[in-house]
Amino acid sequence: MLTPFTTAARLDRLPITRAHKFALATLAFVFLFEFGDLNTFAYVAPALVKHLGFSVGDIAVVTSAAFLGMAVGAAFGGRVSDLIGRKRALLCSTSLFSLFSLVNAAGVNVPTFVVFRFLTGVGLSAMVVAATTYISEVMPAARRGRMQSAVMAVGLAGIPFMSFSARGIVPLGSGAWRLVFVLGSAALLAIPALAALPESPRWLVHKGRQPAAEAVLEKLEQRAGPLPPLAEVPAGPSTPASPGGYRQLFKSPYGRTTLFLAVVWIFQTLGFYGFVAWVPTLLTQHGFSVAKSLGFSALTTIGAVPGALLAWPVTDRLGRKLPLVIAALATAASGLAYGLTFNPVAIVVFGFCVNLLIQTFATLLYAYSPELFPTGLRNAGHGLVYGTGRLANIFGPMLVASIFAGLGYQAVFVYIAACWLIVALAIAIFGPHTGKRPLETLSARTGAPSEPASAVPENPVRATDNAEGTLR
Repeated sequence: MLTPFTTAARLDRLPITRAHKFALATLAFVFLFEFGDLNTFAYVAPALVKHLGFSVGDIAVVTSAAFLGMAVGAAFGGRVSDLIGRKRALLCSTSLFSLFSLVNAAGVNVPTFVVFRFLTGVGLSAMVVAATTYISEVMPAARRGRMQSAVMAVGLAGIPFMSFSARGIVPLGSGAWRLVFVLGSAALLAIPALAALPESPRWLVHKGRQPAAEAVLEKLEQRAGPLPPLAEVPAGPSTPASPGGYRQLFKSPYGRTTLFLAVVWIFQTLGFYGFVAWVPTLLTQHGFSVAKSLGFSALTTIGAVPGALLAWPVTDRLGRKLPLVIAALATAASGLAYGLTFNPVAIVVFGFCVNLLIQTFATLLYAYSPELFPTGLRNAGHGLVYGTGRLANIFGPMLVASIFAGLGYQAVFVYIAACWLIVALAIAIFGPHTGKRPLETLSARTGAPSEPASAVPENPVRATDNAEGTLR
């Protein structure tokens, strides 16, 4: 009979098979349009001001509605995924954000865009939470960080893809901006592939559906070829005791993890969007022309995709904690240096470094966050802390504007650096080590009642097992 530990051992000894590659390619395609859609409204906004008479305040209201939707989608979508499964959650959330991205093309005024962007945001964040949890649960422990890095790198290419597409589409006519939203709905093409993905065996075992989990594992093992024997794993119940409902995230032993990760997500989101969303405006306000400020910003965003790839060589070798702390400190230093210089070359160099490092950090954090919750609360916990960061960013722009108005240009970058310093300190002091460890080991160390730490080995799969795997 399958138990959580035997399921983990069988998953973690697998190499990367064609089934794993198919899942990664499918999720990378969805992320491509998720990141693109996340930025679609920013590219369409000038056309809405020109052709629909939107004010800057109207644009801000619609943008805030989208972030509110993201907070709701992450918090409640994560819990829904724990109830209905990772695969169904991926199908529902991808359909939701893609359909409403398409519906955005029919927007005619501020109220319609508020509703449409809110619902698009719900789907966007629900998909991100479900997808990152799926990768954590299905990929072998020794490679799940690198797999997350690969998916993020492809997904981040959606930002320049959507940007250049919008630049070509919007000038075509007064209603051409609607086609940008149509393009953002292309993730619907991935629905058949998502439907073909296997459900997470860990989630199936958690729900007491051992025969279904066994069928998934057997298919993966058949495609992997000869495998080493399983190492001895601790005995345990075939179905783990439920960790309880949503309220358990705020109680011992999970409350400390929830609070710690909420602090990390809040301040990294404030630091992230405080830089990315405001740099062009701040440069213009400080005396650079609009053309130069946009040119500088465009050059610095080139660092996003290599930033995600930078996580590849370190995430599974060094774990998540140390690289996260280093990336946060380096981001703080680069952001501060950016704010203190007015040399165009230095602005581009330090801006490139910030964009590179924040995406390295984000890639690592997407892998780290779901690892710290048990299976029954993994998506709910990950979604809650991720959504908390999105909720905080509703107020972030007002804070940046107040700092700029009261203290000036350089003070904004001191604030951004302070946000990243808080993130680094929180992880350094409170963050547990992960990486190359079964999720069951990690959840035991955060106090999962069904997985006592004393019964969990450091690594239930021997080093001689093929967990590192070669690509097949």
